[in-house]
Amino acid sequence: MKTNEQTMEQVAFMMILHSGNARSTIREAIEVYKEESFEAFERLLTDAREQLQEAHQIHFGQVQKEASGEATTLSLLLLHAEDHLMSTQTMLDLTSGLVEMMEHKFSQK
Repeated sequence: MKTNEQTMEQVAFMMILHSGNARSTIREAIEVYKEESFEAFERLLTDAREQLQEAHQIHFGQVQKEASGEATTLSLLLLHAEDHLMSTQTMLDLTSGLVEMMEHKFSQK
């Protein structure tokens, strides 16, 4: 193995790390929004998006390797990392959508 290559376990843990950071930041953003601090909420969601983008880039790098013919070892850890990534993406999408809906609803009053 080359020194700049990561093991599949390292890749999975990096995906879990970044998506976990994003999930925690989304939860923090929701709490901040409850306190009516929309600017702080937006900053936190931006941070969460950046963390999630990092996880997606790591995942996409592995997809590209497999697409180019490199063998991929599938493990429960990698499946867990992918599940973590996608559930956090769903959480971000729902949070953004619900807040947008609330903002739209209350701006009409």
